[in-house]
Order: sequence, then C-alpha cells, then structure tokens
Amino acid sequence: MKIKLFLVLTILFSTLVIPKEKKEIKVFGNCGMCKKKIEKSLKIKEVYNSKWDQKSKMISVVYNEKSISLDSLEKRIAAAGYDTEHYKAKDEVYNELPGCCLYRTVEEH
Repeated sequence: MKIKLFLVLTILFSTLVIPKEKKEIKVFGNCGMCKKKIEKSLKIKEVYNSKWDQKSKMISVVYNEKSISLDSLEKRIAAAGYDTEHYKAKDEVYNELPGCCLYRTVEEH
C-alpha cells in the first residue's frame, strides 16, 4: 500500500513541476489529412498535447518550454510541408503532400 501511495504521489508531483506552456500557432492546411500530419509533426516528448483547428487554421500546443522553443515547433511543422506565420515549407516537401492538402493552390474543403 505504501508503495502505491508513493508512486501516485511521485507521478502527481512530477506533473506539477514540469514547466508547461500553452501557445497557438497559425498553420495553413485544408482537410482532415492535414490535421493528422500537422499534429503528427509535433508528436515528440517535449509536446504534451497539440490540436489543429481546420476552420481557424490555429494549432494549440502544450509543451515543455525549457526543452524546446516555439520557434523549433514551427520549424517542425514547416518541415512536414505546412506553412506557419513565420516559416514557409520547402516547395519540394509541400509538393509531396496529397492533392487535397495543397493549400496554396486548392480551395478549402
């Protein structure tokens, strides 16, 4: 019983002391497939949660600000082929996206 209590308290305490920052980033995309790819680009240990909204084109990110910068997160998104406010995806990466995800030339779905 003491061991279980110790583990619960340890886990609870560790979640309280981890520095967390919540920010929003403008990310251009069109569809549900874009959502999956954008969110997948931030599936790293420093990011606790990310959710992209197709209508607003905003991704909400909860991350460890001591381990990674917002700038680095935007670069990861751009490397996946999606433009942000501050970084443009390389054309060769963007052109490899599925047709429905080509947000620079296709109307929104």
